[in-house]
Amino acid sequence: MKARIFDTTLRDGEQTPGISLTPDEKLLIARKLDELGVNVIEAGSAITSKGEREGIKKITSEGLSAEICSFTRAVQVDIDAALECDVDSIHLVVPTSDLHLEHKLRKSREEVQVMAVESTQYAVDHGLLVEVSAEDSTRSDMQYLQDIFQASINAGAKRICACDTVGMLTPERSFEFYSQLAELQVPLSVHCHNDFGLAVANSLAGIRAGATQAHVTVNGIGERAGNASLEELVVSLYSLYDVKTDVQIQMLYEVSKTVARITGIYLQPNKAIVGENAFAHESGIHADGVMKKAETYEPITPELVGHKRRFVMGKHVGSHIIKKRINEMGFRVDDERFSQIFNRVKSLGDMGKCVTDVDLQAIAEDVMGVMTEKPVELQELTIVSGNKIIPTASVKLKIGDSERLEAGVGVGPVDAAIVAIKKTIEDVADIEFEEYHVDAITGGTDALIDVVVKLKHDGKVVSARSTQPDIINASVEAFLAGINKVLTDKIKQSEKTP
Repeated sequence: MKARIFDTTLRDGEQTPGISLTPDEKLLIARKLDELGVNVIEAGSAITSKGEREGIKKITSEGLSAEICSFTRAVQVDIDAALECDVDSIHLVVPTSDLHLEHKLRKSREEVQVMAVESTQYAVDHGLLVEVSAEDSTRSDMQYLQDIFQASINAGAKRICACDTVGMLTPERSFEFYSQLAELQVPLSVHCHNDFGLAVANSLAGIRAGATQAHVTVNGIGERAGNASLEELVVSLYSLYDVKTDVQIQMLYEVSKTVARITGIYLQPNKAIVGENAFAHESGIHADGVMKKAETYEPITPELVGHKRRFVMGKHVGSHIIKKRINEMGFRVDDERFSQIFNRVKSLGDMGKCVTDVDLQAIAEDVMGVMTEKPVELQELTIVSGNKIIPTASVKLKIGDSERLEAGVGVGPVDAAIVAIKKTIEDVADIEFEEYHVDAITGGTDALIDVVVKLKHDGKVVSARSTQPDIINASVEAFLAGINKVLTDKIKQSEKTP
């Protein structure tokens, strides 16, 4: 069995509050989805605005291999807008529950069925493939639902979709519900929302019941609690049900990060499959097991989805992980010194702190009596910001024996400072900013600020922190600490290479 993937991410995250993608952002995500192997890309709702149509047109002119679709209501003006954008198909949505018909459309069942049929015929006559979706179908009368689908099929619809619009299904009900619709003998889509956290489970049950296509979004973004998550559904099908899709699974983490960055909807660390903690281990017992045999505490390998395994240093960390990290840093320590390092890491963990790579290196250097020269040092930092001024930063860095001066602008003073620093070091190392986290440790406007950053270089993620009363200085210091860790590791690696 093979399942098709219909992605609705580009309908501004299935209408996620706060997301409004530009045409260029839509195109960038569409390219990634096409490369990922998604079968159908719903590029947006053409009737929404001129900008939305511009974005859809950019996508349809790109020559992507995926089918490009537009969301429409069962009205001619929506279909004409989709035709203007030269899409391959439309996702024609009609409400079918009495709740929606009475209170939203204020139309009878018969009137809505006529709308569905006439809209389908009009779209088909103009060369569009039509997938008819029943909105709030899981609270609809089953006989009426089957009637409206059959009438649409008779009018030329090639696919049907039943939407669990407010996530009311359970896996048991989902199987029964989609089993009845599968009797209509046309390609059937499952479309589940996550209001009760069951969207993926219900989608899996729907596919087991006979649905051949699943509507999903990257990272599960969507209105309210979101939609069925593309990455969770695809990997569950692959690993648990032996059901294949055309999705290139090893690209899932990359696409997830791209969508999170562009939409600004970042993932909780424990998000399944693509969260930063999905393959992270701190517990000594777990980490030891994973190092010996990954399957002991990982149901799939991180490499399957393009992710990375990482070990977190805190109060639960085992000695073998700390020893491994110290060896990777190039230190060789005897048992006595290692015990000192280990106890200091544990002590910081007991204080509620996560020990970053830079923290561990500083502890090891202190215990070993080693003073490492910093490849990059901050000489000057100047920030200009205000309510009528574009935030601007200038930095002077000492890199080796030379001094470099650069300026940058950003959405705020911290962003401007980071932009300036990245420009200064761009020919020294290609470093990506992976994560930025801020906590106020104390209360008041003069609170101590704890900044933790994660930087990526050559596929390796390095963490660093700084604690100061000034958020700009703390952010810059943490960023530079991470940069110095990356560059120090590069120097040590080059010294090892003959």
